[in-house]
Amino acid sequence: MGQKCVHCGEDCGNYPVIWQNKAFCCNGCKTVYQLLNENQLYTYYEIEDNPGIKIQTEDFGNKYAYLDNEEIKEKIYDFSEGNFRKVTFYIPAIHCSSCIWLLENLNTLNKGITHSLVNFVKKEVSISFNEKEISLRQLVELLASIHYIPQITLEKIDKSKSKKSNKKLLLKIGVAGFAFGNTMLLSFPEYIKGSFGIEEKYEIVFGLLNFLFAIPVLFYSGSDYLLSAWKNLKHKIINIDLPIAIGMLAIFLQSTYEIFSRSGAGYMDSLTGFVFFLLVGKWYQSRTYQALSFDRDYKSYFPVAVTKLVNGKEESILLEKLQKGDTILVHNQELIPADAVLKKGTANIDYSFVTGESKPVQKKEGDMLYAGGRQIGSSIELEVQSKVEQSQLTKLWNQDDHTRQSKNLSTVIDKVSKYFTGTIISIAALTAIYWWISDASIIMKAFTAVLIVACPCALALSIPFTYGNMQRLLGKKGFYLKNPEVIERLAKIDTIVFDKTGTITQNNDFELSYTGTSLNKEEKIMLKSLCRHSTHPLSTAIYNSLEDFDFKEVNNYRELPARGLIGEFGTTVLKIGSAEFTKAEKTKNISGGSVVYISFNNAVKGMFVIKTKYRKGLKDLINRLSLNYELHLISGDNEREKENLLPLFKNEKLMHFNQSPQDKLNYIKNLQKEGKNVLMIGDGLNDAGALKASNTSISIADNVYHFSPACDAILDAREFNKLPTFLKWSNQTIKIIKMSFVFSLLYNLIGMYFALTGQLSPIVAAILMPLSSITIVVFVTVLTNWISVKEK
Repeated sequence: MGQKCVHCGEDCGNYPVIWQNKAFCCNGCKTVYQLLNENQLYTYYEIEDNPGIKIQTEDFGNKYAYLDNEEIKEKIYDFSEGNFRKVTFYIPAIHCSSCIWLLENLNTLNKGITHSLVNFVKKEVSISFNEKEISLRQLVELLASIHYIPQITLEKIDKSKSKKSNKKLLLKIGVAGFAFGNTMLLSFPEYIKGSFGIEEKYEIVFGLLNFLFAIPVLFYSGSDYLLSAWKNLKHKIINIDLPIAIGMLAIFLQSTYEIFSRSGAGYMDSLTGFVFFLLVGKWYQSRTYQALSFDRDYKSYFPVAVTKLVNGKEESILLEKLQKGDTILVHNQELIPADAVLKKGTANIDYSFVTGESKPVQKKEGDMLYAGGRQIGSSIELEVQSKVEQSQLTKLWNQDDHTRQSKNLSTVIDKVSKYFTGTIISIAALTAIYWWISDASIIMKAFTAVLIVACPCALALSIPFTYGNMQRLLGKKGFYLKNPEVIERLAKIDTIVFDKTGTITQNNDFELSYTGTSLNKEEKIMLKSLCRHSTHPLSTAIYNSLEDFDFKEVNNYRELPARGLIGEFGTTVLKIGSAEFTKAEKTKNISGGSVVYISFNNAVKGMFVIKTKYRKGLKDLINRLSLNYELHLISGDNEREKENLLPLFKNEKLMHFNQSPQDKLNYIKNLQKEGKNVLMIGDGLNDAGALKASNTSISIADNVYHFSPACDAILDAREFNKLPTFLKWSNQTIKIIKMSFVFSLLYNLIGMYFALTGQLSPIVAAILMPLSSITIVVFVTVLTNWISVKEK
């Protein structure tokens, strides 16, 4: 036999393809190996010794030719702008961590694919790609070539898909149940025949009937287990379905031999009962999971608000209440919440949230704008064109989270699961050898029971259900997480950095005074019109302090972080912001509050002094957090409130003012270099860079107008004083997971003991297998619910 392919493990034959002294069976495997190494994706080869999937050179002919049709493509695309496309496929073959890993690294197989994200619960993969480099048809053919064949449907209603899937499972249960009842009836005489036995002709007929009943059970009802095991073995992967498939085949072959050799009655009743209870358990599991569902698209159900225009007046409504045909106002730096047409204004849309490319795209009135784009510049009016799906924003929010992944509890489970199946098969083989020597009549019973009863499913389910349920409970309390893994990151933090304005201060409760030359009506209209386009707390405070006017159109609007706003009204240039930005002289002896200067055509008119109040319960919150964490304060404002804050933060060296967005970012990075695990708490405006760079980040939201993609969580400002409690819940969640690990391990050890000693039948093992998973789910759900109730 020749050399084995480094990538897929197949025989390279007499003429291997050589690259860097490594042998490959074909150029396809060499290319994939090169791509993986170029992108430093070495994890791929840690899953299995030869995990590589060989790209088939199969010619699909015209099977997917319909995907070249422009009309069909437009119906399938989730997003289309320039050459960038986004699509979501339902792929039934997704079933394990290896599937997720490979599908989320599709860019290693084709550079035209920019990003892919798997929704394991729905068995869906969302793929972003450049149509100039890979077409939709080529993408589907690529997926089919690695045996992840998408089920393409133009129907967007997921219910029809799940109903069809459930109907198929119920049909399989019906076949298995019918066969189980009949084989039990036909096997009954064998159990009570006593010393007289039964007539030979009846024994032969009953045996043949049992054989006939078992065939559809094995090859139809149990087909999912057989196919899954076979497909994974072809790619040198051992998955949890393999021991089940071996157990089924072992019982069937042994029983078939006994029936046709007339050496026994076989165990066809055990086989049909085994498959029946496995499928019932599978159905019950799915029902349980749906009841405790924390679907990846909707689990972070944060109440994003949008500004709706009704008869020219602005109203704040929840995103979920937005309807097709509504007119909305999108301010500078705000996300477009739904697909819409530009009605009024100049749109410069930054689609980096969707595509990863930050170059703004200019749009004119009448152009379609897609959900997830961010407006750069003055406010724009849009008419909503499609049903609002908050899931799309949530999905986008999670899109770049893979860049933050580190070693966590999930990776531990993956490693355990990797060796679990191989170990169980080895134990089952040794058990069969032992009973072959000791008591051959128990071989089949013990062998199959060992294969079935030990299952890593309970172990694997403890993390997603614990995190998912806790995320749901936190959401109910006003703390909305980007994804469940944020809980683990929160449990690891040792340092908390607070921003000041809009974070520890209230945005809707302030004292505002104006000093300087009086403003005439025209100047007030220009000032209010300029502030209207900004969502910064200080701009909002000035906007709300002025009486209602008809707005004037702003030209060349710009918002400069930590500096101010600038806009043109004909020949008049209006600036509002810092003294440096407006060319004003800094005013001394103003205690407390923030100062905002205004200038018209570089002539300073005056200043607003805005005194904000600290959030309710701030003192108690700081005192509670200081017991377990090192606290820091960074602010873009001046030091006027330093004396008020010093009694809270106590250490002057940990308080920093006049910080630019870059200074905040550098501060976080310096803390991380010292080995700190940093939680940054801000409002997502001038601290977006710092939020993104920190280990974990929380954005405080008052009216929830802003949805900051840079943060990991959004905390409703009304629940700000409960932050210590939420961090405590995160730590307790990790403890629950560790308890569930012990619980699962004990189950497997006890079950294995009874299986090894031949005291456990395959049917009972088949009942216990799904029962263990359900028990773990109930265990972690009850405990996480108890934590939330206890804290009340």
